[in-house]
Amino acid sequence: MELVYLDHAATSPLHPQVIKEMFEVYEGNFGNPSSIHQVGRKARQAIDDSRRKIASYLGVKEHTLIFTSGGTEADNLAIIGYALANSTKGKHIITTSIEHHAVLHACQELEKRGFEVTYLPVNKAGQISVDELKAALRDETILVTVMFGNNEVGTVQPIAEISQILQGHQAVFHTDAVQACGLVELNIPELGVDLLSITAHKINGPKGIGLLYVRDGITLLPTLFGGEQERKRRAGTENVAGVVGFAKAIELSYENMAKKNEQYKSFSQRFFDILVESRLTFYYNGHQEQRLPHIFNVSFPGVNVESMLVNLDMEGISASSGSACTAGSIDPSHVLVAMHPEEREQYASALRFSFGLNNTLEQVEYAAHKTVEIVRRLKQDKPFIE
Repeated sequence: MELVYLDHAATSPLHPQVIKEMFEVYEGNFGNPSSIHQVGRKARQAIDDSRRKIASYLGVKEHTLIFTSGGTEADNLAIIGYALANSTKGKHIITTSIEHHAVLHACQELEKRGFEVTYLPVNKAGQISVDELKAALRDETILVTVMFGNNEVGTVQPIAEISQILQGHQAVFHTDAVQACGLVELNIPELGVDLLSITAHKINGPKGIGLLYVRDGITLLPTLFGGEQERKRRAGTENVAGVVGFAKAIELSYENMAKKNEQYKSFSQRFFDILVESRLTFYYNGHQEQRLPHIFNVSFPGVNVESMLVNLDMEGISASSGSACTAGSIDPSHVLVAMHPEEREQYASALRFSFGLNNTLEQVEYAAHKTVEIVRRLKQDKPFIE
């Protein structure tokens, strides 16, 4: 049975060219970049070259990039690091109700430390209102953090518009662009953000490496203490192979961005068409136009989502509910609950299919037809149980 992996929004397979470059580091470039001898200098050169390459794609200077262990650390460093370093300016933060937990939990931690956080609601398409953001701004607001594209439904937020709203205000603007990276050209000067987080494992790079862009003049309190790596902003011996793999993954994603976008849009459309042709009752979740092309989120009222995932897995199809599995039960997605608070059957029966490297149209068609079969079977077996 062929494995059909449709959970690329969770993580993605390593690209063969990324593996090749990383292997060369593992095999012959083992030095500590902080060492001054030639073995250490060789490792330092690999990091410098990779940082320069990534900076060129993002449209920024090399020194504005801090390598981290991933998107979660980058988000935490941006949010907690900025808030603690600038608390004398105010203690109010604005975010949204559909952020990744790396952002939400960081904000909740700051609330425990005496900060006040406003969580903006979203409409049924998953977008915030810029007018509500304007209304939430205060003189003491020091940080606004709004994700670029949602990891569960793919909805894209008006990032450039938000940055314009914040012009002239003391609040700095952070965006979690983890899910958008590799599918949207992240030209940071054009976006106008002050802080931006991305990670490698969503774009066919390695796990354990991410980065935070920090605009010149922004002060952060480090969240790790030890050595003086990353210009004293992030202690710890650098992950040389990870950095090199990250740079290669960025390069490959930018080279093939337009092609990937069109391919993933066609996958989403074909999946949608098969569901329509089946005459099943289903709901499409997310914005139909302002969205990341690789995420396809749908709900099947009357179907237990955990049973759906198990049955899909038995057919060799890897998908996701976008929710946290704990102790054999699945909690509803906080994103879908925020989008459809009064429509339990919609938020409690949502599935996320996300496309990426090595997926084919034939695989997508197979997954769609199997989804139809399983939904029909489960709806006949027993009614939806709360």
